[in-house]
Amino acid sequence: MKIITTIAALSLLSAVSFGASAAQLVTNQQAENLQPMGTISVSGVDGVPTDIHQQLSDKADSKGAKSFRVIEAHNDGAYHATAEIYQ
Repeated sequence: MKIITTIAALSLLSAVSFGASAAQLVTNQQAENLQPMGTISVSGVDGVPTDIHQQLSDKADSKGAKSFRVIEAHNDGAYHATAEIYQ
C-alpha cells in the first residue's frame, strides 16, 4: 500500500513545475510514445515526495533524459525510488 501511495503522490506532482529541472515526470500512458533509455534510482531520501521527485528529475537530467516514469517506490524510514528514463 505504501508503494501505491508514494507513486500516486509522485504522479500528482507531475503537474507542478520545479524550476530549472528539465526532466519531467510522465504517466504510463504518456511514456508509451517515448523512447526508453534506461533506469535510475535514488535511495536514502529523507523527506517528502517532492524531494524524491526532485532527486529523480535531477538524476534523469544528468543522464540526458527529458522525462522519467516512476516504476517502483517505497518508504522504509527513508524513501527509495526507481524510474525509467526517456529521451
